[in-house]
Amino acid sequence: MFLKKGMMTVPEVRPLTVSKVLSVVKTAATNGQILLGVFCQAVFFSCLLVLMTQADISFLWPLTGLGFVVATVAGAIFLHEHVSSVRWAGVILSMIGAALIGSSGHAKSTREAASQAVTQLQHRQP
Repeated sequence: MFLKKGMMTVPEVRPLTVSKVLSVVKTAATNGQILLGVFCQAVFFSCLLVLMTQADISFLWPLTGLGFVVATVAGAIFLHEHVSSVRWAGVILSMIGAALIGSSGHAKSTREAASQAVTQLQHRQP
């Protein structure tokens, strides 16, 4: 959201020349909203790296798709973007997919915990 709002203040790069690109980069590098957006992205990436040490990538990475849901809702609310019914259908499908992935991850961890508990109980018996 911050990146988009900040980039809305940066002039368009047309025609695409090296000097125009450098000018846009300089403008973007001094824009507070863009810097805040980059900071938020860095925090997200750092959290993702930490979570990767604790969860299966097949569980974790698809859940990052919820970012599309958040971005769509935030774009509609804060930037007053028009979101077509097809996009809303995609948002709903993304949410359903995340729910399925989340429930499968939870079920797996519950099975693993139960299996470990049974193993521990077996080792305690004489």
